[in-house]
Amino acid sequence: MSAIKVEKLVKHFGKTKAVDGISFEVGKGEVFGFLGPNGAGKTTTIRCLMDFLRPTSGKIEILDQNAQKDAVLLKHKIGYLSSDNRLYENWTGKTHIDFIRAIKGNSKDADRLIKELNLNPNFWARNLSSGNRQKLSLILALMSQPEILILDEPTRGLDPLLQNTIYQILESLRKIGVTIFMSSHNLPEVERICNKVAIIKEGKLVATESIDQLKEKKLYTIDVHFADKFSKQDFAGKKVEILGQFDNHLRLSAKGDINPLIKKLASYHIKDLEITRASLEEIFLEFYRQGRKEK
Repeated sequence: MSAIKVEKLVKHFGKTKAVDGISFEVGKGEVFGFLGPNGAGKTTTIRCLMDFLRPTSGKIEILDQNAQKDAVLLKHKIGYLSSDNRLYENWTGKTHIDFIRAIKGNSKDADRLIKELNLNPNFWARNLSSGNRQKLSLILALMSQPEILILDEPTRGLDPLLQNTIYQILESLRKIGVTIFMSSHNLPEVERICNKVAIIKEGKLVATESIDQLKEKKLYTIDVHFADKFSKQDFAGKKVEILGQFDNHLRLSAKGDINPLIKKLASYHIKDLEITRASLEEIFLEFYRQGRKEK
């Protein structure tokens, strides 16, 4: 069952196509990563989900309700973290928290989150560091037992220890069935906590796949140290790219079945051979290279 369903979403700003016909679904209880560089359309999509922007065309359903017509009702079920930490500068953290309690009801989770994130709620927002502003914004998003979390760069500005605390909190929420939709530039973060990802480039989806499917993409870096002379042109091919040559050391990038390449290498006297499976970041960048080649 889908918690979020987006169909052919389009959002134009004049002649600029910020989001250009994207479709995806997020299952209930899923942690869904929304990936892409600045300007790809991530934040515009999130603002459409939250009804802060109205789509040019397309349809968005959240918890089987229309994201525009039922926006007020849905906001009581959604915990939202903005990318820009908009706070009332003349309010303390406690004032912000009490305000959310007045809207969404009392929550013991706020006190627990204050302790877990080590935030002093008595400081004025205008005096908070960027890290503490992020902590307060996270508390406001998480404190009211939301059915869905929509988070735009949730660990931005946090040190590694606090990032790990956030991962643990999100994992505990996932276990009780909370659906989490999060944009991120942090690929190790996505690999650690997400079940599924959508990759967006220039307003269009490049791919939507599970983390396991991404990890199974056959992309390798191969370092070969030859004992004798060799011709690097023997290894150039449709699925093999020469990344560099350093004396008798050749570095290759290979996609798909590497057995034909290994057979070619077997005809040479090799001193050393190292084959490295691609990281999620390298696979992600490969999707972007493919997108550029298609233009």
